[in-house]
Amino acid sequence: METAAFDSVILGDIVTAGSVLQGGYVAVRGETIAAIGQGVPPPAKTVMDYRGRLVLPGLVDGHMHTASAIGWPGIEGSTRSAAAGGVTTCVDMPYDVPQAVVDADVLIEKIGWVERTAHVDMALYGTIRKNGGVDAIAGLAAAGISAFKLSTYEYDAVRFPRIDHPTMVAAFREIAKTGLPVAVHNEDQELVERLTAEARAAGETHAIMHCRTRPPLAETMADLEIFEIGLETGAHVHIAHSSLARGFAIAESFRGMGGLATGEACIQYLCMTEADIVRLGGRGKCNPPFRTPDEVERMWQALVDDKIAYISTDHAPWPADRKSSADIFACGAGLTGLQSFAPLMYTLLEERGLPPTLMARYCAERSAKMHGLWPRKGEIRIGSDCDLVVLERGRFMFDEANIQDRPEMRWSPYQGREMRARVAATVLRGRLIWNGSEVLAKPGDGKFLRRAA
Repeated sequence: METAAFDSVILGDIVTAGSVLQGGYVAVRGETIAAIGQGVPPPAKTVMDYRGRLVLPGLVDGHMHTASAIGWPGIEGSTRSAAAGGVTTCVDMPYDVPQAVVDADVLIEKIGWVERTAHVDMALYGTIRKNGGVDAIAGLAAAGISAFKLSTYEYDAVRFPRIDHPTMVAAFREIAKTGLPVAVHNEDQELVERLTAEARAAGETHAIMHCRTRPPLAETMADLEIFEIGLETGAHVHIAHSSLARGFAIAESFRGMGGLATGEACIQYLCMTEADIVRLGGRGKCNPPFRTPDEVERMWQALVDDKIAYISTDHAPWPADRKSSADIFACGAGLTGLQSFAPLMYTLLEERGLPPTLMARYCAERSAKMHGLWPRKGEIRIGSDCDLVVLERGRFMFDEANIQDRPEMRWSPYQGREMRARVAATVLRGRLIWNGSEVLAKPGDGKFLRRAA
């Protein structure tokens, strides 16, 4: 009798950032990939047969918020939704309720919540206080965060503050010493506040005014500001979410001057337009807002031209009742996106005749590299964690009722959209955690991931 050489083997069409291995396999020992091949698979104790389906690296969402609405208990539901969406690693933003991750002590407490409640693996951002927080930067880096996050716009003076220019210069200098990137929420405070006040005074509070009060200029002004400070201080400055192709052109120009300048696109900016916020109302509100159809086309050109660092969701699951006001300014800003990430990204590529290899590159490998998680995460390669998402191709309607989060979070801006694929399985470190209909992972199965490099 032939002895099983591996603990498990996964069969399917293996998608990497460079190729599609038709009729391939991934063989696993313990939690890691031990062999990759094509044709007759090696003997294994367990066979996961997904022949005819696409097997991609588990997605690494480099930008999402689990705890902006209900605090750290939100980790459990958001990561359950991630498992169902083929996202095996979440990189969580630090702007939590009631306290942002502003020092190592807060970070350690949050790590405890991750280890007890997460369904998938998580890396964590850190940030600083509005005043007097620069001294905590070294301690946060040493404690294992993957990146820093600051903002040029203030939502809350404690949880999500605007960092003034002198403090930002000092913070960037200290962050540069750590070698970590610093992502920045990029909207100009003065411009947005004035335009919003004028709209309110005129009684113009309908949905489209969210776009009108946060015009492209609000983004590009902030982009120039943060990259100039980065050039001065030597920090790697990263646009946390550009809704504009011009943001990536600005980043490229600063790289040409010797700066460390990058930017990411959230998936909504590759498919949603101003017409969608009119249709959706508060459920389409996010910051920055949706742009024009022409801008969506420019965003795709930036992607095809390899100007974008990676693609994320900016998942921010406000309860549905926080998204229902007729006054767009009274609605919470943020979309649900984890469970729709993989099917939507595949769909957008398929609709444009682009290969799924771009999904492996921009939604897994690139984000893992940015956050110091590669090569452990983000790629189907020998020695990496066996994190996989299996896509079944077809015609499927996205149904928000199937979102695996708390009932009040089960809404989606993509409700009713036809998807060209669904997530048939998710594998985390060699273990099946989603079988197409049920989350098999338990709270605490996810691990905290320290930045490796």
